[in-house]
Amino acid sequence: MLSRRVDLEGCLNFRDLGGYPTTDGRTVQWRLLFRADSLGQLTPKDVADLRDDVGLGEIIDLRSTREIEIDGRGLLQHEAINFHHLPLFDAGADGDETRLEPPQMLSLAEMYLGMTERAREPIGRVLSTIAGTQSPLVYHCAAGKDRTGVISALILGILGVEDDVIVLDYAATRENLDAIVARLNASGGYRDMWKELPPDTLHADPETMIELLDGIRERHGSMEGYARTVGLDDAAIASLRERLLE
Repeated sequence: MLSRRVDLEGCLNFRDLGGYPTTDGRTVQWRLLFRADSLGQLTPKDVADLRDDVGLGEIIDLRSTREIEIDGRGLLQHEAINFHHLPLFDAGADGDETRLEPPQMLSLAEMYLGMTERAREPIGRVLSTIAGTQSPLVYHCAAGKDRTGVISALILGILGVEDDVIVLDYAATRENLDAIVARLNASGGYRDMWKELPPDTLHADPETMIELLDGIRERHGSMEGYARTVGLDDAAIASLRERLLE
C-alpha cells in the first residue's frame, strides 16, 4: 500500500489525500492531490523526489504575500512547476493582513467557519484550479493545518468522503505538530502571528473539524451546497470528481 506521508527533509506535513473511500463506492486517487506545510525549506533531495518520483506539476500557495516574503518559496521555484498564489487572506492597501475580528475571542472552529464565509471568492478559485489541472498538485500554507485543513475538508466533502475520515485526516497533523510549531517559532514574523490567533490554534483536535463540518452543513445543507456558494457549478463539481476519483 502507498504511504500517505511523503517523507521529506525540509517539509514536515506533506501528505497524500489518495486512498480515502467515498460514500458512492469510489476512492480518491493516489498520487494526484497532496496537502503540505511550507515548502520554503525543501532540500535539493526533496526537490528531486517531488519532481522525479511524485511528478509534481502544480503548487497552490495559500499563504499571504507577507508570509511568502518571510519564508520564501524555496527551491521549487526554480523547477518547471506551475505556481498559483491563491491566498485565502492577503494584505490590504494599508499593508495590514486581512483577518477575522477579533480572532482571540474565537475558537479555532469558529475561525475556520468564518474563513469559509469571508474567503468564499479565493476558496472558489482554489477549488476551480484543482478541478482544472491534470498533473499532481499540492496546496499548502505555513503549518499545513488551518487553511490547508479547511481546503482539505471542503475537497474531501465535495468528493463524498465520510466525515469521520475527514476528521482523521485533519487530526493526522498532530503527529508532527510540535516540530512544525517549533520551526515557525524560529521565525520572528510567525512568532508575532501566533499572538493574534485563537488560543487553540496550536492544536489539531478532532472536535474542531467536527464543529466545522457541522457548521457548514447547518448553513449550506451540504458540502455541494457550499461549493455552489463559492462559484462551482455542476460542470466544475463533476470535473473535480472526475479528476480525483476512481
